[in-house]
Amino acid sequence: MFRFKLLSSLKASLLCLYLAIMSVGGAVVPAVPTPSQPEWVRGGTHARFNRITHLTAVGSGNSRHAAERDALGRLVSIFGQAVHFDETTTELYWGVMGSGAAAIWGERIYIESYFERRAGMDDLVGAEIGDFWEDGRGTSFALAVLNRARATQIYSGRIRANQEIIDNLTNMSWTERNTFDGLARYHLAAVFADMNVGYGEILSIIGAPQYARGLSRGDNFRREAQEIRGAIQIDINVKSGNARTDARIRSAFADVLFNEMGFLTGGTNHRYMLDVNLTMQPYLRRGLGREWIDVSVDVHANLVYTSTGVILLPHFFNYIGQGRTQTNAENIAINGIVRMIHREYGSRLSQLAPRR
Repeated sequence: MFRFKLLSSLKASLLCLYLAIMSVGGAVVPAVPTPSQPEWVRGGTHARFNRITHLTAVGSGNSRHAAERDALGRLVSIFGQAVHFDETTTELYWGVMGSGAAAIWGERIYIESYFERRAGMDDLVGAEIGDFWEDGRGTSFALAVLNRARATQIYSGRIRANQEIIDNLTNMSWTERNTFDGLARYHLAAVFADMNVGYGEILSIIGAPQYARGLSRGDNFRREAQEIRGAIQIDINVKSGNARTDARIRSAFADVLFNEMGFLTGGTNHRYMLDVNLTMQPYLRRGLGREWIDVSVDVHANLVYTSTGVILLPHFFNYIGQGRTQTNAENIAINGIVRMIHREYGSRLSQLAPRR
């Protein structure tokens, strides 16, 4: 009896202790110390990177690397499109620099050290990680900073360097201007002008708009390039041995050169000649109890600088037509070549006369 009362009393005491614990804060959980959160994590100012001297952005992630990437990405996004030089512009630059037109003037401008080859955080030169913090629960925070004075020096220097390149590219006589060489130069000048506009936007955002005044836009040079296209005369000479075929092939190339690309036809003393040689080879085929004819058509189209005889842009087309008669197969093959000219030659010619 006494043992029962003792056990009952013990249970009651334990129950009272449990209720008391629950009444002052719930279940007992081991304490985990949490580091004090810096003010900059909450969007406040940083002791070393104030907003007068620095532009800042906070990023987060489940690792230090992720947080730093996020912070730099957020800093880049502040500038919008100013640092996002599209891939088309980049490919245009490298394509023209490797083309026959650029080789004419024999000058290669290496700007890899500061030409943005892709959009993203690496485009914002001068940005760095200024601080880092972990909350002890798996989340990391990073502070990306851009020193306004240093960025002003970097981007104003780029504008000056680009402007020097633009001046060198466009400094030519009127005779030199109305050539594929001049056309390539003006398109390259447009690329550098686009870059300068982007740099100018950055300078305006960081508080140095005076370095961005009076900049020419890329479209100004593209309009000049369009005028050059309209002044470049190209003659077309097709040799196939068949007058009707010559006319069809000449018409296809003329449509691309004059209607699509905007070059000039007619007149005399053409600076450029598109020299086209076409050959056809028939083959008799047998199989599955029937006969048919394959006609293979080869087309060599060479854009020639007539004063020197230099071939600026060699191009080759091949198409095989199949029919019950040789005439039918030839017609099919020529139709195929005409389609290829319309589909491919404009893109090929853009290496010398880039379009955006």
